[in-house]
Amino acid sequence: MLTSEERARGQRLGAMLRQARGDRSMVEVAALAGVPVETLRKIETGRIPTPAFFTIVALADAVGVSLPALATAVHGAAGPADGSAPSALSA
Repeated sequence: MLTSEERARGQRLGAMLRQARGDRSMVEVAALAGVPVETLRKIETGRIPTPAFFTIVALADAVGVSLPALATAVHGAAGPADGSAPSALSA
């Protein structure tokens, strides 16, 4: 079961990807990333709060966001509170 912080982190990830997608359609970005449209929809809405690492990499590349920028947006400038690696990017 996910913690409330993990769910919140997933929502921040989805919001960041949605913002970075801009005017492009989900279909366009999902095709560019090589992921199903429904997967992108679920990530953007927070229904998949801990997507697979390679899915995040593909989507970040498709929308032109670097992994460090994505990690900062998801975890904040300080990163995870315990100092560990960003789990949203290593799940």
